[in-house]
Amino acid sequence: MTAPGAEPPAPGPTAPGASGAEPTVPGPLAPEPPVPRYGAGALADLPPSVLASLGVADAVNVLGLPPSPRVCVLLIDGLGWQQLKAHPDEAPYLNAMDGGPITSGFPATTVSSLGSLGTGAPPGAHGLLGVQVAIPGTGRLLNCLRWQDDSVAPEEFQPVPTVYERAAADGVEVGYVALRQYRGTALSRATARGARYHAADGLGQLVGRTELALRQGDRSFVTVYHADLDSTGHRYGTASADWRHQLRFMDMLAQRIAAVLPPGAALYVTADHGMVDPTERVDADTVPELRDGVALLGGDARARYVYSEPGAHAGVLAAWTALLGDRAWVVPRDEAVADGWFGPLGPGMLERIGDVIAVPHADLAIVASEREPWLNRMVGMHGSLVPAEQLVPLLTTSRP
Repeated sequence: MTAPGAEPPAPGPTAPGASGAEPTVPGPLAPEPPVPRYGAGALADLPPSVLASLGVADAVNVLGLPPSPRVCVLLIDGLGWQQLKAHPDEAPYLNAMDGGPITSGFPATTVSSLGSLGTGAPPGAHGLLGVQVAIPGTGRLLNCLRWQDDSVAPEEFQPVPTVYERAAADGVEVGYVALRQYRGTALSRATARGARYHAADGLGQLVGRTELALRQGDRSFVTVYHADLDSTGHRYGTASADWRHQLRFMDMLAQRIAAVLPPGAALYVTADHGMVDPTERVDADTVPELRDGVALLGGDARARYVYSEPGAHAGVLAAWTALLGDRAWVVPRDEAVADGWFGPLGPGMLERIGDVIAVPHADLAIVASEREPWLNRMVGMHGSLVPAEQLVPLLTTSRP
């Protein structure tokens, strides 16, 4: 199988800029943001295509996957297409698999992608629109990874039925294999409800639980999630030896899962986003122009949501554009929605998005050292629309 979709154009050159309070000198025009290929080759198109390949009624096979009674989807957190292709020696098995790139979705981050993988819907529909999004009408942010707000029910905040619920209703045995610590979390309830959870706390357990789950019933659908490549990239960067060593283990994991596939089973390997190691940083907590008129700062360093105070929207947009506009796409919310960054929006989702969206396309991270010290310490980051973060692999093998 060759995954559909041509690779979006890489960003053009941008002028370097200082990260202090003074606006930078305008450089060349920013590249046009490459919009995710929802409905034609995005991560959200994989789940309904898998359901269709399993024979689930009314599922649309956007990606043209072949029929199969058993399907395993291995999600390697943080394995971008460009990073994979740059490391053939560390990932020989993955690089030899059939397939190609698809787009992650915006923002290119785990929360949004797990939502799309769990529902088959783009972020605008399922509403997990980034790491930190506004809870409409409250004046508060929800961290969708940590989910420390008990007043927000995951099943209501993410209201779209999951593909696991759809598959189970059609008689498919559905399994989800991941770390024990993720079982029953709010994010798991939002994205993986309907699947039987198989806890696996090591690579051997991950392969063993996957093999067991795949052999259940007459039809089976198993999702396997592994997070260590992403966490290694965040801590040490994708240019580190640590990241390359971790990639070798991910290559072994894919090979071992492929080796235990039951007869007739198909394996699809994909990811939630790529990653970059930005060296320039602008600190929204120390630059006055980035604080004035701002009520809440959401998203994360490569995809910022700026929620303005009443009456301050125009000033916030102007200030962020003046300071960052040569290194980031800085647009009002309505423009990003109209241009299709999120896909079609579901009811009540618009208010979760910042009034201004700032998405670096250059070597830049927009940090907040006081409010988000954990993010400020990261080396590798993701979230933007640039190909290094947007493009993820869709690779496949099967057992006759």
